[in-house]
Amino acid sequence: MRAREKFVFLKTIVALALICLCLIAAQWQYSRGIDRHARNSMIEANIAAPIISLTSAASDLVKNEWRTFSTAGSFDASQTILLRNRYFEGKYGFEFLTLFTSSNGEKFWVDRGWIVAGKDALTAPIIPNTPAGTVEITGRLRLDTSLPRGSFFALPASGSGLISKWNAQNEVVTEGFYLDLLNGSTTDLTPNVAAQLPELSDGPHMAYALQWVFFAGLVGYGRILIRRAR
Repeated sequence: MRAREKFVFLKTIVALALICLCLIAAQWQYSRGIDRHARNSMIEANIAAPIISLTSAASDLVKNEWRTFSTAGSFDASQTILLRNRYFEGKYGFEFLTLFTSSNGEKFWVDRGWIVAGKDALTAPIIPNTPAGTVEITGRLRLDTSLPRGSFFALPASGSGLISKWNAQNEVVTEGFYLDLLNGSTTDLTPNVAAQLPELSDGPHMAYALQWVFFAGLVGYGRILIRRAR
């Protein structure tokens, strides 16, 4: 094979390799789009589904994520955490969680909604009252893998001062889920700003998939034009 023929053959191989890579990228984006659409459909269906009991919800956590369930139990005001870097209507604040123990003994975190930050880093935010005794709560089931990881600011029960950072997952043993609180048997259990629902958009994955197919076509077309120009 002459040097010119080898060079032409090499260009063809490179073009085919680029086409394959574009098609692989297109398939990857298409699969991501399908998965995201399926998850969004599941979330929408579960949000609209009737209220179930904690026992029913916990029977299949993955299937029942975002389902609304109700249970009875008590809060532990000494186990409270604030998740940093939460914004609402442009204002900086925290997501406020309190440990809850159900009547059957399950322990899990309850996200009691968003609260605005103090006037500066040294001023603790105003913490909503935590009712004592047995209460009933209703909220959406969330998987523990959805709970933001890392360090949190912890607040004592008195609500004064910020304690050193700690990881809530290592401090207590909890179930593999938590709850976005919607309301409860007392008025102070209804969050002023409840945990926000995710944006249920399918995203740009399908458009990206078509874009990669278009790129593959361009590579193939360009190779044909170069061959004709010889």
